[in-house]
Amino acid sequence: MNEADPRALIRDEALRLGFDAVGFARAELGPEVRDRLADFLAAGMHGEMGWMEGRAEQRAHPRALWPEALSVVSLGLSYAPEDDPLRYLEMPDRGAISVYARHRDYHDLVKSRLKALARWMVARFAGSDVKVFVDTAPVSEKPLAQQAGLGWQGKHTNLVSRAHGSWLFLGEVYTTLALEPDAPHADRCGSCTRCQAACPTDAFPAPYRLDPRRCVSYLTIEHRGPIPEELRARMGNRIYGCDDCLAVCPWNRFATPTTVPGLVAREDLVAPRLAELAALDDAAFRARFSGSPIKRVGRGRFVRNVLNAIGNSGDASLLPVALRLSEDEDPVVADSARWAAGRLQTISTA
Repeated sequence: MNEADPRALIRDEALRLGFDAVGFARAELGPEVRDRLADFLAAGMHGEMGWMEGRAEQRAHPRALWPEALSVVSLGLSYAPEDDPLRYLEMPDRGAISVYARHRDYHDLVKSRLKALARWMVARFAGSDVKVFVDTAPVSEKPLAQQAGLGWQGKHTNLVSRAHGSWLFLGEVYTTLALEPDAPHADRCGSCTRCQAACPTDAFPAPYRLDPRRCVSYLTIEHRGPIPEELRARMGNRIYGCDDCLAVCPWNRFATPTTVPGLVAREDLVAPRLAELAALDDAAFRARFSGSPIKRVGRGRFVRNVLNAIGNSGDASLLPVALRLSEDEDPVVADSARWAAGRLQTISTA
């Protein structure tokens, strides 16, 4: 290794800290990112995610977020699962939780490693400054990761890596160091459309274009009110997020299951029983999902999702669960409970 090469030093330190992918990009994005974001917002596809519109300039222009930044170190941490997450869709009396939410909140894990790398960079390169970001800041993580050579934005709009498939958490270190950028990664989707065909709610109006307002992940996490009945009927037992478009990607065959302790699935979050989840009050919900990203949606939104899954279960034995919640103090929960009870009553009297 060339000791004078800061890129090599940074890459080695990032890998030592446990990151699985490292790349370098200039702290700038092309006009296509800005134009794509502007079209997305103009069409209202951000739905209730008002934070996207409020800080669009910073998302489109890295230096609008931090003018002193010259380079971006883009980093990836694999969270590849041990098994096929789609197998849990075949268990109608249980809930399917997205792979990323079955363990400790990844924001904490990624940010702690980013901060460790940032401290090392400041100590190693005198006069440099840094800022670290996970996906809670207005950063176009996927375009930056593609620009840094980590992978490409697939037709499902998420990053795809040749080594890690669709299972990478992303984070960035913005720095005042002028680092030679890596070559952008080429698109390797080819003619494959598996991710488009896999979506249960037809949330892809075109390849490389997602309408979050129809996306199960948006509906179960970001959307606050009742989910439109036409869509909830198509969501099956998905109660927090959705992995369908990610899980069918053929590049996943090269991914190795993560061995990071904090990213290994908690047993109680792998296909939990719907009846058990529906019985959670606020205190029990907070206790069960302590340290989990699920906690941020609150008991009401989560139990709404559980009741929608109960309505889709076809299991008449769950009817008493729905009836018990049909007068819940949360009107959104009560709405989903009545909808679920109506569907299950039809089955029980058939």
